[in-house]
Amino acid sequence: MIRAGRRKYAQNSEELAAAMGVTIGTFRNKKPYADETFPPLISSDGARVKLWDSEQTAAHLAGRPVPELPQEDDEQDLLDRNEAAHELGITPKTWDDYKTHPQIAPHLTKVKGVEHCPRGIVQAFRTGKDAGTDTGPKGRPKGSGDMVPRDEISARVGDLLDEDPAVTLATVQERVGLSYAAAARALPRLRGERIADLVQAEPDLTPEEAATRLRYPTAVQRTALASAATELRARQVQPYLQRVADVLVGAGLAQAQDVRVQRLEGDVLAAAVALSGSGAPALVWDERYGWRTAVSRRHPIGKETGTPPEGEGIRYLSEHQQPEPSELLAALTDHRHGTRHPKTVHPAGGTLQG
Repeated sequence: MIRAGRRKYAQNSEELAAAMGVTIGTFRNKKPYADETFPPLISSDGARVKLWDSEQTAAHLAGRPVPELPQEDDEQDLLDRNEAAHELGITPKTWDDYKTHPQIAPHLTKVKGVEHCPRGIVQAFRTGKDAGTDTGPKGRPKGSGDMVPRDEISARVGDLLDEDPAVTLATVQERVGLSYAAAARALPRLRGERIADLVQAEPDLTPEEAATRLRYPTAVQRTALASAATELRARQVQPYLQRVADVLVGAGLAQAQDVRVQRLEGDVLAAAVALSGSGAPALVWDERYGWRTAVSRRHPIGKETGTPPEGEGIRYLSEHQQPEPSELLAALTDHRHGTRHPKTVHPAGGTLQG
């Protein structure tokens, strides 16, 4: 975490490498921070973007005693995604839903490109949630549309699923304020995510066994298992997509970003990487068509039509579903590569190999 009052000292890998007088490539290859005498990270374990306290690293590099950071928790401590989730006793993926709540969202701040939330805001949200003081909509008049913001749906439905694994669509509609269609999307998806969590935590467990352990009724297991299969595919491919984004960052074609896998209609997986140093505003990966350039940075994936997007500015960069990042980088920077139409269409839900 970034301790209260120490935001200005946050230092990322690029800045630390410059302070050490080495290139970022050398820094990443040699990993000087792995030495036990090096000041510890202030980012959480497993965080993709590593952060240090520059006052500590400067002292270490100068051969001076490294000053200690404050040890007592403070409401102004800045917590990253993993730390905020730990504070609430939830998974980081659930935090992604909670952070859109109006009690949290206005207080989020980015430090060196990493989103943080003040500890006091997280604690206040937890206190209100534990006390049942959430003032969100409790019902839905007949004939009305959804009464809860879309970005709050997962967190609210998740609360009901915590209370009762067998919660029905009718109950979700009534207590959250959703249309039938929205409830029918959210509930199976959340059940699927929890099955996936359990399967990943216990690899010897089958999805069917996980669904039973979670006490999901037999009548809903089919849709929950189908959703779990999609979720597991998304988690399997996300590290590859992130690696591509990181290679583009290293080549100066993109800013550091966390790649989020999205579900399109029919549980098709897709993701976008925003570009900053290329002629295209973004790259899009679709599990059916592979990688292509996009014409919009704000809405790169676009509306699902069931056919491969085509037109001016759209170029398919490989016939493989998961080409090596180096191959993709070469195709992106050399306009002689690529085609206007995908050479190969991969079945959604099939193998994730390139």
